[in-house]
Amino acid sequence: MNKYEVLYIINPGVADEERAQLVERFSGIVANGGGTVEKVDDWGKRKLAYPIEDLNEGHYILMNFSAASEVPYELERNLKNNENIMRYLVIRKDA
Repeated sequence: MNKYEVLYIINPGVADEERAQLVERFSGIVANGGGTVEKVDDWGKRKLAYPIEDLNEGHYILMNFSAASEVPYELERNLKNNENIMRYLVIRKDA
């Protein structure tokens, strides 16, 4: 199993309850793929480096997980297809 890190930015207009469901959904994708979520950090609202869709803020979530090599592809597919996700980045961490 490889170690990965994903940082995604949720639209700041999303309610707290719906944001918690999104975090749970993406953690569930890792778990359903046979991986383990090691840590989820909620960084809160932060100013963006540049405006995205006329928004200057976003809600940042950082998740560290271990999984097989096909799990990040499924995670990226789900992040890309969700309209509340503004940006995301999945990277593999060196051992």
